[in-house]
Amino acid sequence: MSRADLIVSLVKAGSQGDQQLLRTTVEAMAAEERAKHHHQLANKLEENLRANGRTRSPEVVRSFDGGHGGLLYEIEPRRAFDALFLDAASLAACRELVEEQHRKDILRSYGLEPRNRVLLSGPPGNGKTSLAEAIAAQLLVPLFVVRYEAVIGSFLGETSGRLKKLFDFVRTHQCVLFFDEFDTLGKERGDVHETGEIKRVVSSLLLQIDALPSHVVVVTATNHAELLDRAVWRRFQLRLSLPAPTLAQKEEWFTRFQARLEGPLGFSPKTLATKIQASSFSDLEQFCEDIQRRYVLSLPDANLKRIVAERLKQWQARFTISQ
Repeated sequence: MSRADLIVSLVKAGSQGDQQLLRTTVEAMAAEERAKHHHQLANKLEENLRANGRTRSPEVVRSFDGGHGGLLYEIEPRRAFDALFLDAASLAACRELVEEQHRKDILRSYGLEPRNRVLLSGPPGNGKTSLAEAIAAQLLVPLFVVRYEAVIGSFLGETSGRLKKLFDFVRTHQCVLFFDEFDTLGKERGDVHETGEIKRVVSSLLLQIDALPSHVVVVTATNHAELLDRAVWRRFQLRLSLPAPTLAQKEEWFTRFQARLEGPLGFSPKTLATKIQASSFSDLEQFCEDIQRRYVLSLPDANLKRIVAERLKQWQARFTISQ
């Protein structure tokens, strides 16, 4: 909301005794001030909410290394959309999401909210985490990644409590909240092997996601879309599939890699794309890093064509073993 709208909502909440409106308004104000790097004011707003007993201090460690004991860790987003290999439709959808967030005041003047819930599916290693990072980078906000080992407790009641603390924290931040392997929490509630308590945790999680303000962009990723609760799918306004690389994408990958090295690889990008046994973009990245390491360690007499040929042999053997 604009500053004027926030003030009007605050007055309305006070005059009508609407505690929920008061809370959401103050949370939005805190998120706006934090985005402006007015951390002291944002902290004071949050402290006053806690003083009234409506929230508790979230036990969250904000660190780049995912320090022990926290529910989240923070990644400094640096990737750009152009660095990813997305199909045209997925890229256009992501750019539209970013535009809606940047121009939210215009949408709200017409009674609309920007989309803020994204579900990514596809096999591992094909850019789901990278896409979440790129969205955060384009929005100029931090990327918070959920640490399941900290959230999921020995007792399911603990898990519900920790989820509440997590959502209490992110509500007052303009950020991207990323759930990797979302099927860990968002399992199908009709699964006969799951207990009633687990189903209640899933229900609580979905309600918490529904209640998030639109300045929190939730990105979830799953390698097993078939395990997700059916109610999960309808909650996400943007649903994207990130499949394994095509032959054309592999060729483009090696074209970019060759340009980055500023020298010929000894094999054409098309030849490498055909020869490499790689089922994901993560495999392609590891293969190119292997080449770079050997190239650097072989300087000043590095023979790039020989290095690439040796890496291809190793990767073909690796693929044979994995079969």
